[in-house]
Amino acid sequence: MTLITLVRHGQTDWNLEGRIQGSTDVPLNDTGRDQAREAAERLRDGGYTRAVTSPLSRAVETAEIIASALGLPDPVRIDGLAERVYGEAEGAAVDQLRLLFPHTIPGAEPEADVVTRIRTTLADIAARWPEERIIAASHGGVIGRLLRDLHGGRMPVPGGRIANGSLWRFEVTPDRLVFDGAVPA
Repeated sequence: MTLITLVRHGQTDWNLEGRIQGSTDVPLNDTGRDQAREAAERLRDGGYTRAVTSPLSRAVETAEIIASALGLPDPVRIDGLAERVYGEAEGAAVDQLRLLFPHTIPGAEPEADVVTRIRTTLADIAARWPEERIIAASHGGVIGRLLRDLHGGRMPVPGGRIANGSLWRFEVTPDRLVFDGAVPA
């Protein structure tokens, strides 16, 4: 079994402004860098052996900060950890999403495809690095969809939000995925 701790990247200016990022490559801000350092401290005694990351710069920088703080090799970029493509909604205000797109979002990656992609990606990571403890920098939309999928459509966290810099632990084999809990702040 491979233990994979998914880390939501640190804050960006678009997070602060309440804008949908999706595949738009928005960098971390200073708060986001602090959140990555705080995540590294919470992961410090976890026996982690490597870090992997989404190719988007906000996740890459989060993973690099964590890997450096923990003395791990440079993070490996894995496309399957990328955020959902939100199509025409990218850049829009989160609170306007339902008004702008009441039924579907043109060009958005289907939610079922996101779940399939992240499940396949985690299984591939477990097959590539069996029995390791891995930190994986990813995104709120990906982590949230995976958690809802594993819990019958409901979100197993108070408030239902995946906070920037939050940590989510999973036990993974190539054919099994189990949520092991959130790592306390």
